[in-house]
Amino acid sequence: MRYAMALEYDGSPFMGWQKHDTGDTIQAAVEKAVSFVADAPVEVVCSGRTDARVSACCQVVHFDSDAPRDARAWVLGTNTRLPDSIRALWMQPVSDDFHARYSARARRYRYSLLIRPVKPAIKRQFLSWSREELDAARMHEAAQKILGEQDFSAFRTVQCQAKHPNRNLHRLDVSREGDTI
Repeated sequence: MRYAMALEYDGSPFMGWQKHDTGDTIQAAVEKAVSFVADAPVEVVCSGRTDARVSACCQVVHFDSDAPRDARAWVLGTNTRLPDSIRALWMQPVSDDFHARYSARARRYRYSLLIRPVKPAIKRQFLSWSREELDAARMHEAAQKILGEQDFSAFRTVQCQAKHPNRNLHRLDVSREGDTI
């Protein structure tokens, strides 16, 4: 049976999503926890890999298991085996053709930029920082010029595995609330 699960995590202690031998990863921690609940090895596929120290509010993953568990048991059991910086939010059975990455219709990203003379001490892992004043209204205006389908080749790494560099931006908002853009 195939399951979809949503995760939230503080990525600051991790070397990204994907398993590798050079440090702790979110995928390795999640697979270890889910495998414990399933009482068998389980591979987890995510909707999109994240880089080192990147956090997520609702990253969808999928996995296959024949273990007879209900949604509550999967979530609670997984959370007992995850580090404090990762939590399973929900889980539900899905059709066998569901794929966390390829079935996704859209993705949403939020970047927060703190504008003040002093670097933050609290929530620093979730913020970028600039001591220079920035004009959020002008940034928003400029951002509207890249809406629609665009070629993002200039932002790809050599190791990028995507089939093509085109992405369709449906919405891009830049706003300011207090000292945060």
